[in-house]
Amino acid sequence: MVAAQVLAGAAWSQDTTTVPPPSPAPAAAVDSTRLIKPLPAFFHSALIPGWGQAKLDRKLTGALFMAWEGLTLGMTLKAASELRYLERIEADSARLEQKRQERQDWLVLLIFNHVFAGLEAYVSSHLQGFPSEVQIRVAPRGLGVQAVVPVRLP
Repeated sequence: MVAAQVLAGAAWSQDTTTVPPPSPAPAAAVDSTRLIKPLPAFFHSALIPGWGQAKLDRKLTGALFMAWEGLTLGMTLKAASELRYLERIEADSARLEQKRQERQDWLVLLIFNHVFAGLEAYVSSHLQGFPSEVQIRVAPRGLGVQAVVPVRLP
């Protein structure tokens, strides 16, 4: 009878063994001969926004920079054309000043797009070898989240 109680107690005891979480698949090795250096990436995108991003295989980001470039360039040219028209018909100085300010605003946005695209390409070229297999999962006992970032050491 005592042996039956001991066996029953052992059957009801909690399993305390832990199973390690599955390890992520190893990151694919980055071909260092195809890496784009940061300064050329910066100058490509500073010259033509989106070019450096396209070379870094960041096509969506490059397309967004190109779209914004087209919009700001078009609006800069439109504001300049309207300013020439207002000067030709000798419009009042208040309207001329507003149109000059509008042209300058679009020109600043155009220049900002070139600088920001260059900086984004510069940073992206530094992060080319960074593994993209970042995982977020619930922490043990549900007390938070864990971020798993695989790191390769040389």
